[in-house]
Amino acid sequence: MTKRLEQYLQERCDRYVREFEERDDAVTALKVGLLKERGAQILNVKANARNIKRSVQGNQEIIRYEAHWQYFIKQKDFYYIEEENKKRIAVFEDGECLSETEIQVPQHPDVQEELQLKEAPDFRQYEYNRLKAVQYAERYWQEYNPAYHAFEDDCTNFISQCLHAGGVPMWGKPNRGNGWWYSGKSWSYSWTVAHALKLLLQSPKGGPKATKVSSPDQLELGDVICYDFEGDGRTNHTTIVTAKDYFDMPLVNAHTFDSRQRYWSYEDSTKYTPQMKYTFFHIENDE
Repeated sequence: MTKRLEQYLQERCDRYVREFEERDDAVTALKVGLLKERGAQILNVKANARNIKRSVQGNQEIIRYEAHWQYFIKQKDFYYIEEENKKRIAVFEDGECLSETEIQVPQHPDVQEELQLKEAPDFRQYEYNRLKAVQYAERYWQEYNPAYHAFEDDCTNFISQCLHAGGVPMWGKPNRGNGWWYSGKSWSYSWTVAHALKLLLQSPKGGPKATKVSSPDQLELGDVICYDFEGDGRTNHTTIVTAKDYFDMPLVNAHTFDSRQRYWSYEDSTKYTPQMKYTFFHIENDE
């Protein structure tokens, strides 16, 4: 990459920080306001460009990259770092930037087939190791484990990997509409599709075994939150709890819009609507 492009990306990231510090747009103003409601404030913010990919189309140069954000947050006497990646694309011609936009990630198409859940086979008694699940979520929150297929809409694939890393066994192979499993170039709907995983978690048939709880403060590290952005009954997104804030409320990791220790409510998301509904799942051990 030319020094001119490197300089542009650094200048753009510096401008992100400056715009944030000046509350120069509705998104940053909203984030600051929501933090204030929680008794929190951002002490420092940094941005840099990463995962840069360059291609050429005719006389135009296409740069895809991630703007990696870090927010150093203070809440009472508790400090933590929230991180996120925003995927962007910039188009250059003759060294000048013609446009720069955020890349929109397509969601998995709706799974029309209903899950045909049968009783899971008797597992050997297993313990859900929350530490290992969280460690996995921390290790891979902003990248892909090469042992699994990488999807553009990767949120549920990532959460399934976290649960499996915590010791939850797969079952149901090779029926894609039954069970929860991943194998090479094939996988169950519940492994990769947010709504299918939610249906599985709330079903008494098989695992991962989970109990629905009524409020986020009842969740523990390694538990799962499902999000219905439009409130239309279809789950769109899943996250895993990896930390708690000063008031014992969940902070979550996620893929697709890669996030680390993000506040659970997602009210600062561009996907948020007043109709958003949440489902909170406490992951159980097999007994």
